[in-house]
Amino acid sequence: MSLRREIAGGIATITIDRPGKRNAMTADMWRALPPLLDGLAADPAVRALVLTGAGGDFCAGADIGELAAINRPDDGHLSTAAEEALAAFPKPTIAAIEGFCVGGGCQLALACDLRFAASGARFGITPAKLGIVYPASATARLVRQTGASAAKYLLFSADLVDAAHALRIGLVDETAPDVHARVAEFAATLATRSLLTQRAAKDIVDAIAAGEPVEAKVRGWLDEVTAGGDVAEGVAAFLERRPPSFTWTAPTH
Repeated sequence: MSLRREIAGGIATITIDRPGKRNAMTADMWRALPPLLDGLAADPAVRALVLTGAGGDFCAGADIGELAAINRPDDGHLSTAAEEALAAFPKPTIAAIEGFCVGGGCQLALACDLRFAASGARFGITPAKLGIVYPASATARLVRQTGASAAKYLLFSADLVDAAHALRIGLVDETAPDVHARVAEFAATLATRSLLTQRAAKDIVDAIAAGEPVEAKVRGWLDEVTAGGDVAEGVAAFLERRPPSFTWTAPTH
């Protein structure tokens, strides 16, 4: 009953490992995610992060038996703190989804940059079955990702939808018969690209999506390009017809 961490080939994988409960997240599991992410963010060997679940399911959400502990009025929802930590992870993040992705599971998936789903995956946001209010940050991410009408469909009905429906409304980016093989292939590609470019793109795109000004962010990243060596390496690799070996790992500003 834990969050498992593995690092291989520049890719960190966090596996939600509670298969007997379809990977429903306990209060302790929600608490454990932010510091786990902090450690991976600081590790220069990590170029991208994959979040997935054990035993054929992604995550059935918060453990209903611990809902009072998870939705704490004193310091906010533990699920929201974990969601925000995942959204703030500075490197590319991918949710590899199979089976059930429900409630807090969707909350975690939407906090990732990209979502790849198995063809048989099922999605739902179910607070209407419990008479509770879905967290504001998670609702905002859902609306930005799918649009207001699709968000209302999910929130009003609490119905489960299939992967084809999720792909159609933009809840997921891609479906695949073997989602883990596809994510491994895609993540391996990300690990060969410029992390400077990826981090700049993530910072700027997220700001645009949230309606925030981006001019200062762009200037800061242009300064980072000048200070870093990825451009010289990328151009040299192109001219020499070889794969680039990018070395930039963290901003200097």
